[in-house]
Amino acid sequence: MISEFKDGDRLLVDLLILDSKKGVTSTQKSYMSLVFQDKSGTIEGKKWDVDPDDEVVFAKGNVVSISCDVLKYRDSLQLKVHNGEKVALVSVDWSRFIPNAPVALETLKAKLDAYIEAIVNPDVKVLTKAMVNRFGSKYLTWPAAVRNHHNFVSGLLYHSLTMADMALKVASVYPTLDRDILLGGAIVHDMGKTIELSGPNVTTFTLEGKLLGHISIGQAECREVTKELGYFAYDDLPEEEKSTSHPLYAKKEIAVVFEHMFLSHHGKQEFGSPIMPLTRESFVLALIDDLDAKMNILDKAYEGVEKGAFTARLANMDDRYFYYPIYSKDTRAPGISLEEELDELK
Repeated sequence: MISEFKDGDRLLVDLLILDSKKGVTSTQKSYMSLVFQDKSGTIEGKKWDVDPDDEVVFAKGNVVSISCDVLKYRDSLQLKVHNGEKVALVSVDWSRFIPNAPVALETLKAKLDAYIEAIVNPDVKVLTKAMVNRFGSKYLTWPAAVRNHHNFVSGLLYHSLTMADMALKVASVYPTLDRDILLGGAIVHDMGKTIELSGPNVTTFTLEGKLLGHISIGQAECREVTKELGYFAYDDLPEEEKSTSHPLYAKKEIAVVFEHMFLSHHGKQEFGSPIMPLTRESFVLALIDDLDAKMNILDKAYEGVEKGAFTARLANMDDRYFYYPIYSKDTRAPGISLEEELDELK
């Protein structure tokens, strides 16, 4: 497995090609920059002296059997590929090449159901459940990103539930927060990614993902669901009956607040949110979203790094490198014990 590669290894190994780009050297010799993956992680590689057959064999999405050397380059391991053959996809065991969430799907599903049932406000519960049902199996199996964070099978669900864990804890410290709104927002906030991304196998951006993005997709999907549920019936009232004390106003407010959480959960406009968080719950949601994403990025960066050493520079962490202290725990998966979290709901 990639996680076990060591500098100086000479290998014959099957790997999935996550990315493939052709380049030309200053002396006009062609080469390929490759990113390989198995369930344990990813590694970059180079194939020099490329011929037309190589472009077919080393195409993105292929599983290839390669002969290669493992080299250290700029403090990171890299593969020097000598040759390779395409493996027939019908014979591929995808579980060898696509990483999964560090928690079993059945546990995640049970936790999701328990969290939804723990929502007290009936309008928030109905909306959250309707959004989950709308995206079905995609919400359970989709990754949360192409590369940066939670880019594995069920990464979207795992990320959302880890945020729900934090939402409960933060709400217990700050009682002015509406726990139901925050919990529902944590569960649904990234559901637009089921349309933005192609799926867990060699994840790419869809046409909608490139042109619209998951933030606006999620807001539009939420508006459709709330309209179907009748949450905007307040708008059809005669003007003289409209007031914030009318029972239908509360449903509309919940619908609009959920849309606001979709639009603002990246926290800042320069990070992709068209509007800044303007409620306490949306403010906290953006903070815990950023925290969980960055912790997952760091967990990945520490893989293969010895204690007492530094990671490579991380472009998505302000180009910083991070020290791996010797006191660090060996386990890097966030605690997501179903029993412990359900105890908090009682």
